[in-house]
Amino acid sequence: MTYFKISFGIFLALAASRFVPHPPNFTSLIALSFYVPAILGVKYLPALIFSFFVTDVFIGLHHLTFFTWGSVVLIGLLSKFFISTLLSRIGGALFGAILFFALTNFGVWLLGGYEHTLDGLLLCYTLAIPFFAYSIISTIIFAAVIEAILKLNFINSKLKKKIFRF
Repeated sequence: MTYFKISFGIFLALAASRFVPHPPNFTSLIALSFYVPAILGVKYLPALIFSFFVTDVFIGLHHLTFFTWGSVVLIGLLSKFFISTLLSRIGGALFGAILFFALTNFGVWLLGGYEHTLDGLLLCYTLAIPFFAYSIISTIIFAAVIEAILKLNFINSKLKKKIFRF
């Protein structure tokens, strides 16, 4: 039952940030992709992907799903290497934003309307910079919210000892 409750909480957090009006790419997705597996374990990655799928059904499925969902999985799997300190967690979340930007825009270039040349690839990444800025800002904000929730004693003491080694 706990897995279901936590999974439902993940869904609510992701859905809330994706369904309320927001600037492009300003969601909790990257922060959740990093923190959920880092704190709760990779066993919650399927819950995160399922939440992403459900919200995508309402927002609109697209041909870049492999790149977006794949980025989420990769960020989640790499998150365990960034858990030791507050700075490494924030850095890991920001690394996740960079990884998401790099992989999803590579997908846009590969499957989109850009020329398959170096100039086309550079143009694709250049035009995506404004969206990347929103991703960075939202990742920092949502990471700060998650860190504050963790710090405010909403987790058990055993997990707290594991996470907060400043």
